[in-house]
Amino acid sequence: MIGLLLWKLPEKRGRSLRVGERSILHMRFTCAEITRGPKTPEAVLRRRVSAAGKRLRKLGITRAVLPEDFAYQELLERQGIRAVSTVTLRRALAADWARAVMETGALSPGNAKVAVAGSQLTGELVRTVTELSLRNRYVLLDLPYGGEELCRQLRREYGVTLLLSPAREQLEGADVLLLFDRREDLKPGGVVLPLYEGAQTPLPPLLLPPAMEERLPAGADRGQLLAALREAGALRPGQITVGLPRMEAQTMLPT
Repeated sequence: MIGLLLWKLPEKRGRSLRVGERSILHMRFTCAEITRGPKTPEAVLRRRVSAAGKRLRKLGITRAVLPEDFAYQELLERQGIRAVSTVTLRRALAADWARAVMETGALSPGNAKVAVAGSQLTGELVRTVTELSLRNRYVLLDLPYGGEELCRQLRREYGVTLLLSPAREQLEGADVLLLFDRREDLKPGGVVLPLYEGAQTPLPPLLLPPAMEERLPAGADRGQLLAALREAGALRPGQITVGLPRMEAQTMLPT
């Protein structure tokens, strides 16, 4: 089971930490609610977070959905609990994310250059490149091996052509660059979408059908929560829609 941490407002005679099960879209979480008021001292919050981590770890929890803008992740990691990864979700939505970025920047699919870089040919990368190639005229692919066969397959099945093994200058000049792995050697001039573990760039707005939206708890990290729900099958492909992102948050190579 996956954990869920939520802040809660102080209550009269209420406990500072409450742990129990909670169901979200028919998926069960072990939920730890931690009391936090506007005047709660920092030292008290740290003690409560540590106590929540210990309780969750004793229950076998090793991954958790954390609150938005959570500043105490290292305390949980000491207890053996890490945040739910959003990498699989990022990669599943990569082509739609790129489309949303292009719409926000008024980039034409017929003129814009979209580049994909990765260290290996995976199913996620193949799916992303295929979707991008069907939508955009100029798609660049930087891959150490396996790219030739993918190019032949796309040409044979869809009649589209990729630019394989582009020069570094071409990658840096792409309007949208999707990175499946870190590339510290690049200095991109366009929008960078990081699709690897540890990326700090936030996900774009992610939208659900209204009936599902109203059942999500307030205050949880949205990307982590949707990633957990999707992993468990509580959300099916196509139920998450990518909204238009803020461009200023996307234009630098993330760390």
